[in-house]
This record gives sequence, structure tokens and C-alpha cells, in this order.
Amino acid sequence: MKRAWMPSPRSASAVLAMCFAASALALSPVAPDAAKKRSNELTLARLRPGHDASSRALRLYKAPIDASEDNGQRTWWNRCLAETLVIESDASDRIQTIRLSRAAWVQSDCSAAPPSPWKTGKGLRLSDFTRHVIELYGAPDSRSPSTKGGQQLELLYYAFDWAGPDVPQVMEVLCTPEKDGIPGRVVEITLAAPSL
Repeated sequence: MKRAWMPSPRSASAVLAMCFAASALALSPVAPDAAKKRSNELTLARLRPGHDASSRALRLYKAPIDASEDNGQRTWWNRCLAETLVIESDASDRIQTIRLSRAAWVQSDCSAAPPSPWKTGKGLRLSDFTRHVIELYGAPDSRSPSTKGGQQLELLYYAFDWAGPDVPQVMEVLCTPEKDGIPGRVVEITLAAPSL
């Protein structure tokens, strides 16, 4: 008759110790997003604040629908997708701030409009889910309630000063808040060379 193998007291305690260690690892929290490598952004709508002149925007997007020489602001809009693009330039005509936002109106005679050409260098677009912002750039430096035009929104604020002075320093992303299980979506993206 064969004898069943029985662990010695020493090996049994080693097995138990391994089981406790494995269960402790299984119960320990996942590393936070902040532990992931941060990612900065260089461009919005193929323009780089702090580097490009507004003449590049004119070459890319032709004449704006609105231009104010007083404050160096120019505005373009995409009728089919109800998006506006605003750039603000300094006295030397260098782009300082780029803002992409959802317009209040919607064009109804556009059928099957292609995706917007206006996006960040990493591919973030208006209407993307809020979680996609965090997937691309990591956890924001701050996340707070905000409003615009009476709409309740959430502001994701990213400071890129850690990446050096030659990159845009600030990105703000406004999103609709998550509600009743419906995820939030991006409604505005601002990329700026100086601090906002």
C-alpha cells in the first residue's frame, strides 16, 4: 500500500507563507496612474504654441471667419462638425494659445462628415471620452468642476513645465461630467505656451 505524501511541518509553513504572500499581493491596490510615465503635448490642430507664427495657421486653414488685429485673435470654424478653432498670437505674431471647442450650433445639411482634422498631436479630438484623455496623458495635475455657457463641466488641467521650457506649458481639457453611467466627453481643448 502506497503512502500519501504529507508535508513536513517546515514545508507546510513555507507553503502557508507563500499562500499568504500571494493573497496579500492579490488584495494590494493597483499602482496609481500617477506612477505611470507622464506625457506632454506639443501641437493642437497641427500648430505649436510658442513656436509657430499665425501665418502657418493661415497656410493650413486659409482666411479665418473672424480676425481681430487688436488682440491677435483669429477664429476658424468647421460647419459640419460644429467646431471652432481660435488662436491667439503675441505682438511678434507668434501663436501663444490654441483653443478648440464645440460650437453652440449644428449644421444640418452635412452628410457623413469626415472626422475632424483638428486634434492634438497624440490624437485627442472633441467628443472623445474623458478616459481617453487620461489614457493619452496620464492623471491630470488637477481635476475640478467648471462651467461654460451655463453648462456643468469638468476641467482636467495639465502643467507641462516638467518637460522643459521649449514645450507648451499648459493644457486644459473641458469635459462633460460622467452622469448615470454615461461617460464624460471632451468639449474643449486649450494648449498654451505660457501659463493660463
